[in-house]
Amino acid sequence: MDAQRIAVDAIVTLTDCDREQVVAFIRRLYLTGVTDPKRLTFKGLQALARG
Repeated sequence: MDAQRIAVDAIVTLTDCDREQVVAFIRRLYLTGVTDPKRLTFKGLQALARG
């Protein structure tokens, strides 16, 4: 769960997005097996950039 927390903190800091939205997205990624904080952050930033 440290990876999830790190990724959420990074995305919220970089984008100033809604924390709950970011948490939900990162949690879904984490539960599918993505546990690397860098990868979670990158995928989260990609998703937020798409809309």
